[in-house]
Amino acid sequence: MPDLDAVVVGAGPNGLAAALTLAAAGLSVRVIEGAATVGGGCRTAELTEPGVRHDVCSTVHPLAVASPFFRWLDLEQRLSERHARLLHPDIAFAHPLDGGRAGVVVRSVDDTADGLGPDARMWSRTFAPLVDRMDAIVPAVLAPLRSIPSRPLAAARFAPVGVSSAKRLAGRFTGAEARGLIAGVSAHAMLPLDRLPTGAFGSLLTVLAHGVGWPVVEGGSQAVVDVMTAALAELGGEVVTGEWVGSLAQLPASRVVLFDLAPTQLADIAAEQLPPSYRSALRRFRHGPGVCKVDWTLSGPVPWTSDDARRAGTVHVGGTFEEVAAAEAQVAAGRHPERPFVLVVQPSVVDASRAPAGKHVLWAYCHVPAHSGVDMTVAMEQQIERFAPGFRDLVVARTTMTAADEERAHPNYVGGDINVGAATLRQMLFRPVMRWDDYATPNPSLFLCGSATPPGGGVHGMCGMFAARSVLRKRFGIKDMPPVPARQTAADAAA
Repeated sequence: MPDLDAVVVGAGPNGLAAALTLAAAGLSVRVIEGAATVGGGCRTAELTEPGVRHDVCSTVHPLAVASPFFRWLDLEQRLSERHARLLHPDIAFAHPLDGGRAGVVVRSVDDTADGLGPDARMWSRTFAPLVDRMDAIVPAVLAPLRSIPSRPLAAARFAPVGVSSAKRLAGRFTGAEARGLIAGVSAHAMLPLDRLPTGAFGSLLTVLAHGVGWPVVEGGSQAVVDVMTAALAELGGEVVTGEWVGSLAQLPASRVVLFDLAPTQLADIAAEQLPPSYRSALRRFRHGPGVCKVDWTLSGPVPWTSDDARRAGTVHVGGTFEEVAAAEAQVAAGRHPERPFVLVVQPSVVDASRAPAGKHVLWAYCHVPAHSGVDMTVAMEQQIERFAPGFRDLVVARTTMTAADEERAHPNYVGGDINVGAATLRQMLFRPVMRWDDYATPNPSLFLCGSATPPGGGVHGMCGMFAARSVLRKRFGIKDMPPVPARQTAADAAA
C-alpha cells in the first residue's frame, strides 16, 4: 500500500484548502510546491526595496471572510493568535471621477446610497435585499452551479443580477457616481462589461463590501497561508517546497493526487494517465486576459482629488462607465488601451506595518491581452495622475510585472491570467470541462483542485474544499465534511 493517502501538487490557497480538508478527515497528506515559498498569489515579499512589504497578487479579502471554508477553519481567530488582524478601511472601494467627485461604497447600504443622489433609492432597492440574504447567497454562489443551495428561495434573490451584464445593471442608475461604481467593481470579471456574467461579479463583490467589508491582512496576505500551513502541520500534513513537478513519476506513491494547477499543466504532467479526448478538452479551456502589475513605494499617501478616495482600501480608476467599458472592450479585442482601467490597492490606508515610517505601499494592475510583454507603467501612472495630481512626485521605487512576467513567475497564470480561466458563462457552468463532477478526471486517482474549477479565482479555498470532498466521497467513502481541525494551544506546543 502507498505510504500516503493523498499528494497535492501546488500550495496555493486552494491546494492548501484541499490538503487541510483531507487531513481533517484523518488522511495522510503531502503538499508539493515548485516555488521556494507557499501561497501562490497569496504571498508577501519585499518587491521594491528592503523593509517594504508588498503582496505579490492578492491583498483585499472579502471572500476569505465570507467563504464557508475559511469560516470552517476559523481564519480570523487563527490570524489573531498569530498577532495579525483583518483591517477594514473606512471605505471599501471608491471610484473617482473628474472634478474631484467619487462614488464610494461603505459597509452601510443606507450610508452608501445617501452619497449617490438620485440613485439612492435604486441602490438600496438593488443591494439591501441581497445583503439581508448574504448568508444564503454567498455559499450558493461559491458552490458548483449544479449543487442544490441549502436555502434555495433566499439564494434565488441573486438571480436577477446574477444573470445580468454590468451594462444592464448600470442601466438601473442615472448618476455618474453609481454607474462608475458598477463599472469598476464589475471589471474584476476581466470581461467586456456588456457580457454575462459581469453583473454577477459586480453584485457579489458589492454585497460582500456591505456585508463583511473589503479588509486587508495586517502585515500582508502571507499570514493567510501561514495560518493554513500551520493548521496542516498540526494535523500531521507536510509541505515540501522547491520541487517543480513535470510528470507523475516524480511523485511519491499515494492513493490519490490533486492538482492546484491550470488544466494544460495537468494535461502535460499526467499525459499517459488520461484519455486523449480528456486531454484535448483540458487544452481547449479558455484563459482570460493578462494583467500588468506595478508595485510602488511612495513617500506619502496618494493625493487623490477626492477626499473619500484617500480613505478607500481599493480605488477603481478609469473614469465614467463608458470609459471603463471602452477600455475593457479594447483588451478583449487584443489591444492595449491608451487609458486603461486601473485597479489600485492602497493597504497603507489602514496598515502602517507594511513600510517604514514616512513611506507608503501601493500596487495596481490593468488588464492587457494574454501573453502581453508590454509595460503599461506609464499609462497606468497617467491614469492615476489624472485623479491624483502629483502622484508621480511621490514615487520612491517601483517594480513592474508584465503579463508575460506573471506567467513566468506563476505558471498557473497562463498568459498572465490571474483568475486561471476566463469567467465566461459557459465556463461558469462547466469548468474546466463538461463533466458532472468538475473536480474528478477519467482517472479515478487524479483530481483538479485549483481556480480552474468552480467557483473560480479568488482567495476563498472553496475549489480545494469541494475537490477534497469529491475525493473523500469517491475514494474513501466519507460523505460528510470533516470536523473543524483542533487548534494547538500554547500548552500543547510547550509539551
